[in-house]
Amino acid sequence: MNLFTLLWVTAAFNVSIRNLGIFATTQMHMIFFAILTLAIFYLPIAMVTAEMATTFPKMGGIAVWVKNAFGKKIGLLAIWLQWTYMNIAMIAMLYFISASLSFVFAPELVHNKAYLISMNLILIWSFTFINLKGLKLSSKISMTFFIIGILIPAILIIVLGIIYVIGAKPIQVDTTLNIKNYMPDFHLTTLVILVGFMRAFGGIEGSAVHANSVDNPKRNYPLAIFFAVSVGFLINILGSMSLAFVIPQKDISLIGGLMNAFSIYFTKYNLKYLIPFLGLLVAIGQMGGFSTWLAGPVKGLLETAKEGELPPFFQKVNKNNMPSNLMLIQAIVISISSSTFLLISTSINMSFWISVALSMMIYVSMYFLMILSCLYLRYKKPDIQRVYKIPFKNFGLWFVTIIGMMTMVFAFVMALIPPSQLEKEGSLKYFLILIISIAVIYIIPFFIHSLKKDSWNIKIK
Repeated sequence: MNLFTLLWVTAAFNVSIRNLGIFATTQMHMIFFAILTLAIFYLPIAMVTAEMATTFPKMGGIAVWVKNAFGKKIGLLAIWLQWTYMNIAMIAMLYFISASLSFVFAPELVHNKAYLISMNLILIWSFTFINLKGLKLSSKISMTFFIIGILIPAILIIVLGIIYVIGAKPIQVDTTLNIKNYMPDFHLTTLVILVGFMRAFGGIEGSAVHANSVDNPKRNYPLAIFFAVSVGFLINILGSMSLAFVIPQKDISLIGGLMNAFSIYFTKYNLKYLIPFLGLLVAIGQMGGFSTWLAGPVKGLLETAKEGELPPFFQKVNKNNMPSNLMLIQAIVISISSSTFLLISTSINMSFWISVALSMMIYVSMYFLMILSCLYLRYKKPDIQRVYKIPFKNFGLWFVTIIGMMTMVFAFVMALIPPSQLEKEGSLKYFLILIISIAVIYIIPFFIHSLKKDSWNIKIK
């Protein structure tokens, strides 16, 4: 994987336009939330990832980093959290893809559960079999789909927003420069939206699982990471503003907001016939991200299995060096979870936000371990060459890691509180689903470790 491919694969892990609806619900408060997220979440994670990826440029990513710091058992927990996060986070991505595709042939299906479940299953199994063909094909899909389906639609929605404002059209959000419009009231049900912003910026470390497939990783990883940070920040902020300008606040859909905005813009400019085409492009972009994640954390889980932390069954790879058994199990898990979330929730928005909140609770737990490992390893293994180090020596290290870990604890707690948009849809149900789910997720890797046998160290192909 050369630098050019790595740039776009890293961006595909991290940059998306499916979160623009969440951002747009905060109106002009989005600027405050985005800058705060950049300072306390996005940049600390990016700097830690850059240091760890260049210090341990091996296949496995976070599994390797945490194992070097705290041993195999905690390394298993870390990669388990990343893999589980992927399985849950893919639910929100699947909803978005299916909703975008509905605009190609039947927009009214955007809230139809039977349609969403059926389309989700088609996507899961199609891209699982594509990824089983090997990393080379997977990387090409990630790069091509990202450019076609994320970068181009993102630029287009931003340009449409600029044209709309220049044309003095009626804006659906108050942009007057005052404290009320740009500073949130800091109520808990409002602040919880910050979790959605953090979720939107997560995934920057994902491409590290392919380390031994990358040209000159010690030079190329930092470049790819900070490229993805820059592109992701600009797309999320400017794109969300374009949505907020044309969609009334009460009508913003968490999964259909982007296509609703395109529909309004194209209708105003007599380009309505392009709506199905844009729906297809947007869906293609998210398919690329979906494909990227399907082939990502599972490779880290494979490396953990090869260390004897999972039974030999999970070590099996096919002729393309892809973890075939793990990927098939992964497809089954996502199929069941994506369908279950829709069936047990009272609305599509509830399903979407539960998947976002749960995935965030899992991911910040993993990030906490990753940040703590970076701090610990700087002292435990100071002689290892670090091509990139968090700036300002030990002071910078402690400052970045403390800010990062405090942020992860805050995000975990805030994810338990339903946003104000869902208050009437069952706060208790929301809370119980999250608590029970996260408890089960934490227990499983320790349960697996307690069953560990010497025979698991047998290497198979």
